[in-house]
Amino acid sequence: MVHNKTLAAQIYSEMKAIFPDNAVEYFVSYYDYYQPEAYIARTDTYIEKDSSINEQIDLLRHSATRSLLERRDVIVVSSVSCIYGLGSPELYYQMTITLKAGETYIRDKLLGDLVNLQYERNDIGFERGTFRVKGDNIHIFSVHYNDKAWRLSFFGNDQEYIREFDPLTGEKLVQLDNAVIYGSSHFVTPKEVVETAIVQIEEELQQRLAWLNKHDKLLEAQRLNQRTQYDIEMLMETGSCKGIENYSRFLTGKASGAPPPTLFEYLPKDALLFVDESHVAVPQIRAMYNGDRARKEALVEHGFRLPSALDNRPLKFEEWQVFRPQTVFVSATPAPFELQESKGQVVEQIIRPTGLLDPECVIKPVTKQVEDLLSEVQATIAQGLRVLVTTLTKKMAEDLTNYLQELGYKVSYLHSNVHTLERIEIIRDLRQGNIDILVGINLLREGLDIPECGLVAILDADKEGFLRSEVSLIQTIGRAARNSQGRVVLYADVITKSIEKAVGETHRRRKVQQEYNQKHSIIPKTINHNIHALVELEKFDNKLDNKKQIHSLLEQPIKLKAHINKLKKEMNRAASNLEFEEAAKLRDQINVLEEAALELG
Repeated sequence: MVHNKTLAAQIYSEMKAIFPDNAVEYFVSYYDYYQPEAYIARTDTYIEKDSSINEQIDLLRHSATRSLLERRDVIVVSSVSCIYGLGSPELYYQMTITLKAGETYIRDKLLGDLVNLQYERNDIGFERGTFRVKGDNIHIFSVHYNDKAWRLSFFGNDQEYIREFDPLTGEKLVQLDNAVIYGSSHFVTPKEVVETAIVQIEEELQQRLAWLNKHDKLLEAQRLNQRTQYDIEMLMETGSCKGIENYSRFLTGKASGAPPPTLFEYLPKDALLFVDESHVAVPQIRAMYNGDRARKEALVEHGFRLPSALDNRPLKFEEWQVFRPQTVFVSATPAPFELQESKGQVVEQIIRPTGLLDPECVIKPVTKQVEDLLSEVQATIAQGLRVLVTTLTKKMAEDLTNYLQELGYKVSYLHSNVHTLERIEIIRDLRQGNIDILVGINLLREGLDIPECGLVAILDADKEGFLRSEVSLIQTIGRAARNSQGRVVLYADVITKSIEKAVGETHRRRKVQQEYNQKHSIIPKTINHNIHALVELEKFDNKLDNKKQIHSLLEQPIKLKAHINKLKKEMNRAASNLEFEEAAKLRDQINVLEEAALELG
């Protein structure tokens, strides 16, 4: 469990490489864009929910829950969004179709069951969550795959075989003994449960209307009645409706105020939870419930939603405490909460397999810090290493960057306005030696893994505050711990408590590491991480695409999604024309762009 999608994607990629034979899954929010439903009473403005779902992430979420229900060797990398409501695991598993080759099925009933799972029949287009009928064959494109589908061959009501095939080229892959089809949504619900839920929704509606009318809130009553009756009709006809999650309390059978089902209910009792960068992730979990509650209360008060909509929410922190399995909090700077929860069971991962030491820390006066920085930079670059410089303000960072550029240094500036893709490219350029110095503010704290970094310079280190707190200093100092020659220079006229604690802790760890290395005759060795390109440009035809165009797309999620959809249409058209080589090439391009979008979060 990590605190943002970008870090989740990085860990997911690493875990897949380390555990190639296990079910390594990815579970984050599937919205490319999300504007929650809201009402601003001050201006009498209602904002309808607007969202754009990322199909690739939706596929990965389905794959994660499926693996948790079917396998034991599962690793799920998740963001903190996993504490938001999800469909009940019992109902999700209940709403499956298990097929076995050679058994008898009433063909028309099977088609009806697929519709109940909210699969759409589409005999022309064939994509995730659809099925089609061709003669005696039924083709099913399951929601947890994007590169394989199933062909069921019938003779009357006897199912002769189940064959896996490539939905793009039609190539036969493998014959299966059985197949399990899961619902196309985590909120798919059996018909009888929906019928019971409708009765409960109508009961609550009447109670709420009576209350609103009693308090002379006639407009609110009319609005609520109109909206809810429409949702009820949709549920009766289709088993679903827009905003169905707002009725999740009734659909999951939970009591009022009870915690919603989340990903944690899909985990086995003996699961193990790692909370990475827990000093950041835990405060996020604490804050989620209150923000969501305030928005929904306004919707309920003004007749846009029933009070039961308040139960469509993230877990409260206290509930998360109950639901989480045995937990390991991972942080270089654990907060008091983690230390308290561990009850003294603190394991210090100070010794590194590479023998690397925490960096040597030197404190120098602020007076003439820039002049001294230049000499430190020259010495570091002469060794073929890179430099990270952290300043207090954006203005200082810009001025320092301009000054270093005027002196002829290869330098770049990292700040909050830099897009994710550009940030990744800047870090790649630094690692490859296209730039030697990176100047930044808060972005230099966490998430930068740069083995080539030989110097971290902290300007104005004695200006006590958030950016120069003990936690911030330790995190920043840690950026130099990937290289055997890593050093940190703190420019300070006064030794603040934060500097004293941060440097003291770094020296303590360094001493433990030195003693261990000496005892076991270990020589510190700089780690060697491959430098991966975000986008495999060789997958693209230079006549149609170039690096600049692709990067421009990755900076704009809406345009990127539109481009991917365009490529998918071209791919399907090529497949329809039996141009399978061209279709496969387009699919490779789509996969590359979707993986890049995933890494960008």
